[in-house]
Amino acid sequence: MNLPTVQFTAEQEQFRQEVRAFLQQHIEAGTFQTKCDSWLSGSEPSFSKIVGDENLIGLTWPKEYGGQARSSIDRYILTEEFLAAGAPVAAHWIADRQTGPLLLRFGTEEQKQYFLPKIVAGECYFAIGLSEPNSGSDLASVRTRAEKVDGGWLVNGAKTWTSNAHDAHYMITLVRTGAYNPEKKHENLSQLIIDLHAPGVTITPISYLTGEHHFNDVFFDNVFVPDDRVVGTLGNGWKQGLAELAFERSGPERILSTFPLLNEAIEELKRQGDERGLAEAVKLVAEVWSLRNLSIGVAKVLEEEGEVSIPAALVKSVGTKFEQKVPEIVRLLLDVYPRLDAEDKINRLLAQSILHSPGFTIRGGTSEILYGIIAKGVIAQ
Repeated sequence: MNLPTVQFTAEQEQFRQEVRAFLQQHIEAGTFQTKCDSWLSGSEPSFSKIVGDENLIGLTWPKEYGGQARSSIDRYILTEEFLAAGAPVAAHWIADRQTGPLLLRFGTEEQKQYFLPKIVAGECYFAIGLSEPNSGSDLASVRTRAEKVDGGWLVNGAKTWTSNAHDAHYMITLVRTGAYNPEKKHENLSQLIIDLHAPGVTITPISYLTGEHHFNDVFFDNVFVPDDRVVGTLGNGWKQGLAELAFERSGPERILSTFPLLNEAIEELKRQGDERGLAEAVKLVAEVWSLRNLSIGVAKVLEEEGEVSIPAALVKSVGTKFEQKVPEIVRLLLDVYPRLDAEDKINRLLAQSILHSPGFTIRGGTSEILYGIIAKGVIAQ
């Protein structure tokens, strides 16, 4: 890999301070409470509307669609500040992170004009319809079918582990629009925009052991999707989906899900004057800093429309392992009693991290699948 080194400009550092001040204002006002894994579990549409009103969604998108036409590095700064603060951004997260860029690259002008301004306003949320029951990590084995009918398509099948589908308005759904050939599983796949409130759509929760609800099963029973809700080219869904995953796998959310815990642990160790504990925590800081530089490099290549599938897979595979390591180290450094309802911030953040961390290395592609992508890329080079 040959990733660029990125130096922030004075204007970008000023933007960081503006974002940080915005978040601090809302923390002090009690608008939200800092939590770990907030980009997945922190779905609060009211806060997403506030973020939209501040013009902080769709930051890199063209102004004609409501965006700010800023750089991907500006968006990276925005993203890591929101994650470091543990802000509840899950409602608009997927639409901002990958639906918008997907539509800008492959969508029709009508799709862009209709969806993008609503996303920017913090009023329209998307889910991703990829994983299916009984498919494991073999995404190409998609069996959800879309059959051509007059004026559109009838969709039948199911998706699972669908993050925040219960709050989303639409889903970018990978479906099979032609015959399934086990020898050529990547063919005849297409992407459709499915209205999650349409007749025939059923959403059922997949609850954590804690009772929390972020994932869902989504079932389609003769769901009608009009022709103008096909994204890109029919049969090109696999390639379009891979382009979409580059935005999903390389961002700071793959290294900062448990950062609020690490930050609070360091503050607690300082209060206790625990030099030995701080020495161990510094190792985690060095690791996250290295991962951050790698992630920023990928963001820069994405801005220049370069190929990032291998480094994005690397960021995701190494980054999520790091995220899982943080609560394991913190619980050994501090005398804590993790509880989700704890008034003590360190106990609450540790409980969130422990309970959420098993999913880190699964969502967005399991570690084993990512190792395969990296290995094949190395061999090809």
